[in-house]
Amino acid sequence: MSQLSTTPLGPLGQVSIGDRAAKTLTAELARHTGPKSAVLVGAGAHSLVLAESLDALLPGDRLTVVAADSSVAGEVATMGSFIRDRVKVVDDIAAAEPADFVIVAEPLVGSGEEARNTVDQLSKLVGEGGLLIVSAVALPGLSSGASDELDRIAARQGAGSDLVLRNTPPVRVHRLRFTEADAATAAKLKPAYRPSSVPVAGSMNIDSNGVAAAGIALGAAAMLKLVRPKSKAWVLPALLAGPVAAFFRDPEREIPSDPSAIVAASDGKVLSVEHLVDERFADEEFLRIAVFLSVLDVHVNRSPVPGKVVDYFVEDGGYANAMTAAAEHNVAAYTVLETPEHHKVVVAQRTGLIARRIVQRAPIGALLAKGERFGLIRFGSRTDVYLPASLAEAVVSPGDRVVGGSTVIARWK
Repeated sequence: MSQLSTTPLGPLGQVSIGDRAAKTLTAELARHTGPKSAVLVGAGAHSLVLAESLDALLPGDRLTVVAADSSVAGEVATMGSFIRDRVKVVDDIAAAEPADFVIVAEPLVGSGEEARNTVDQLSKLVGEGGLLIVSAVALPGLSSGASDELDRIAARQGAGSDLVLRNTPPVRVHRLRFTEADAATAAKLKPAYRPSSVPVAGSMNIDSNGVAAAGIALGAAAMLKLVRPKSKAWVLPALLAGPVAAFFRDPEREIPSDPSAIVAASDGKVLSVEHLVDERFADEEFLRIAVFLSVLDVHVNRSPVPGKVVDYFVEDGGYANAMTAAAEHNVAAYTVLETPEHHKVVVAQRTGLIARRIVQRAPIGALLAKGERFGLIRFGSRTDVYLPASLAEAVVSPGDRVVGGSTVIARWK
């Protein structure tokens, strides 16, 4: 274990991994319906990452824990046979076998060279198409060289990153992939836990963009109250905080289990259902289902099918009303998916008259489950889903209301 940079972070003291960071580190393990294998490196007996990893185990799974201390083996030995039969505790990384997931339980610290050496060492344990999941402190001005180096590695090998602000200190979790993943694996996945969806009450969440926007509004109100105590000007930004947060609401959704079902990529009203050819994607006919989002709709976007992101590009354009024909030439982001059956499906996130910002969080190489959150559009716009026309049949019509991730908009033939 001496080769791994998982030591305390100098003057900041021990790096703490809280509930949200632990869930983020183990999200890929938890959503894989198996059978799967994992190696957990540097976990102590009371590690929340260890607890989450154990909770994720299913029949047929195996977990190897490279323990941070001798108490881990004793702790596992006291657990039921389900855990004991699936968990192996070792005290040296050399005793671990290659696995689908390799998870480092504590943030990497120290120099960039140390982080690079650790990643190189652990990458040899990652099986074909698997992931190395590591974290580093994400505190501007105080992050170590390890954090910067992981950012550089993620730019080349990253299959997704999540910033966990509600941790002390904040950490960034990187999912690194060193060999191509098979798109068929996406069929085994449930939508992943993401810290960008902040729970509020019950099944309602707020996207982190909304938390930040509401915080800015409340901060502006506090500042106005401070500098102009006799003025009521602070009331306006204070009142805006609630509606702004509500715009970014992100409710949990029931995802249809039927493998033939293709779900809506967003909430809204169906604008059109048409056949067309778009040579940017393939020299074949597509079925395109376009959905308009008003400012009152949920704006979080979800994957209509399970699949692997094989391309992503943005095309410049205007900001015409999304309900008009001119919207065809608006700024748009295109996420191209390969399904487990090797079909091509495209989701277009289009700007509109008010929308000016598209957020897409699924890099090329990422695997998405059906109904999984992958981005959002700010302040009203349109999403288009392109499906192979010869293989899919629409089950919605113009004017229908749809719910992202839940409403079936088409079926595979």
